[in-house]
Amino acid sequence: MRPARSHQRASDDVHTLHVRAMDNLAYIRETMERAGAFTAVSGWGTVLAGSTALVAAWVASSRTATAEWLAVWLIEAVVAFTIGGVAFAIKARAAGEVVLSGPGRKFLLAFAPAMLTGALVTTLLVRTGPVDRLPGIWMLLYGTAVVAGGTYSVQAVPVLGGCFLALGGVALFAPASWGDPLMAAGFGGLHILFGIWIARKHGG
Repeated sequence: MRPARSHQRASDDVHTLHVRAMDNLAYIRETMERAGAFTAVSGWGTVLAGSTALVAAWVASSRTATAEWLAVWLIEAVVAFTIGGVAFAIKARAAGEVVLSGPGRKFLLAFAPAMLTGALVTTLLVRTGPVDRLPGIWMLLYGTAVVAGGTYSVQAVPVLGGCFLALGGVALFAPASWGDPLMAAGFGGLHILFGIWIARKHGG
């Protein structure tokens, strides 16, 4: 009878170890998912947003009134963020990612503060001037947001943010007449180039 009991005890021990191992693997997998990169940044959505920015830059460059120029770019901002949000949601759903949890939540929380700062600075400069510095400020703060959010995303995203920081630094001290061309290069050209990179390397 003793050998039978010993065999049963050994079997129970093996079962307990198996259960513990499975629990540990599940915990490790969940932790890795939370710490992984947020891959729902849409490359084709970024390309589309860049294309609308090129149109906006062309329209804005012909506006002589400050209010009209500002309206063009604010409308473009709404259009671009709408495109980005919809594209995010579509790609995240296709990939089985949840935007507001894990890396997606970290991405958005890191991205938001600089964008909120941009909105406040824009409001201040519209009221007090000079608005001709807005292109540089917009690209610098957008670049900051993208670098911060890109910490939790694929490699192309923080690199895109770094390019915006460089271009924004140029725009901040460049002649006012350079504003629209530089924003076309940034919000248009950079978005299109990096959007294609993301789409090809990270599934759309």
